[in-house]
Amino acid sequence: MPRQSPFGHLTGPVLVSACLLGIACRYDGQSKHCPEITRIPGIIPIPVCPEQMGGLPTPRNPAYFVGGDGAAIVSGHARVVDCEGRDVTGCFLKGAQATAKVAELLGITRAILKERSPSCGTRLVTVEGTLVEGMGVTSYLLREQGMSLMNENGEVL
Repeated sequence: MPRQSPFGHLTGPVLVSACLLGIACRYDGQSKHCPEITRIPGIIPIPVCPEQMGGLPTPRNPAYFVGGDGAAIVSGHARVVDCEGRDVTGCFLKGAQATAKVAELLGITRAILKERSPSCGTRLVTVEGTLVEGMGVTSYLLREQGMSLMNENGEVL
């Protein structure tokens, strides 16, 4: 019997990390195309890249959290820095807010986001060089606004 897609219940417009749709917007200038997402019948994928929407270029330096995850960023108790030590917290917050605005304007209540991203991670992020349980800035903000989130593996937050 064929494996059932974890995305099968989704219909209508869904925010999707643009890199998962094959758009080369990741920090390294690549994508992380997830063909299963592009084959979900009945959804309208709305691509978003919060880092680009926050003003960061592609490619860009990899970034990680210092002092906490996305929740700590939103509350002002942590920072996002790139590998050269440049503070890019403002760009991450601006991108998260812009993504939330897109969801609001289009009435979107669900998102599929890229795990391990400092913007989009739903369960795992890098804090001070260590992969830990936590959320990205955008994921945290979207969840706080009542959005249903899942990662590219279909794991629901």
